[in-house]
Amino acid sequence: MVHKILLSFIHIFLLMNLIVVNAQTRPNIELLDIEKNEISKTVPTNPKIQFEAEKIIKKIDNVVKKLKPILKIPLEPSHRVENKWIYALIDEMIIIIPKNEKPYLLLFDEENKSYFFTFDSKIDPLLKTLDFSL
Repeated sequence: MVHKILLSFIHIFLLMNLIVVNAQTRPNIELLDIEKNEISKTVPTNPKIQFEAEKIIKKIDNVVKKLKPILKIPLEPSHRVENKWIYALIDEMIIIIPKNEKPYLLLFDEENKSYFFTFDSKIDPLLKTLDFSL
């Protein structure tokens, strides 16, 4: 009798786990306002939006060459960034170097939220250290 009750509880527990997993909501689409540093709109994803996104991915026709090169630099140890736009622990930085423009900095915080920045620093010393020329 105890054995049957124990098995019943195990089955109920497993069933509840399956229900909880299936009840998870889909992630939202986020419209980011970079100037305000906030999400200005969220929309739940749906099959029509997913279909349109897949159409865009399937129609990739070239690589953006003006954003070449892109440097991905791991930061060891992670670095705390504190300014008026971001307060986060950063473990990697991405420098995007467009042709004939100043470079951009892309950072991701602990929640994988992206931040694009300009910066007032020359990258020549970094490129020289990497033995890389533009």
